[in-house]
Amino acid sequence: MWFKATASDTQGRFSLMERTLPPGGRMPPAHSHVGNDEAYFVLDGLVEFHVADDVFEGSTGTFVLVPAGEAHTFGNTTDEPARLLVLHAPALDGYFEDLDSLWSSPDPPDRETELALMRRHGMEPA
Repeated sequence: MWFKATASDTQGRFSLMERTLPPGGRMPPAHSHVGNDEAYFVLDGLVEFHVADDVFEGSTGTFVLVPAGEAHTFGNTTDEPARLLVLHAPALDGYFEDLDSLWSSPDPPDRETELALMRRHGMEPA
């Protein structure tokens, strides 16, 4: 993840990051943001999106808006890398800093630990 804009840059209004999704990468647990809209713009590759009851694939140039409260997840289910921009309004970069710390240990965190982190940052598991 490469942050292009963080809460400190935008007075907390939004955060913007570029993400590279590895081939066959895992999807985050489906969740909704209590107070954050989230938007995606696919730069390269194919990304599978789950938004509410819809499942669809986004290719280069696809824009997806997930309003606050809407359950969603996404991931790269192909054999090639994918890249996308992710916008959160208001900013949510603090969650991703904590997530990076959580995943930096040699063993992946268990699902409950990951869900607890999500809840601390205003996300509800779907």
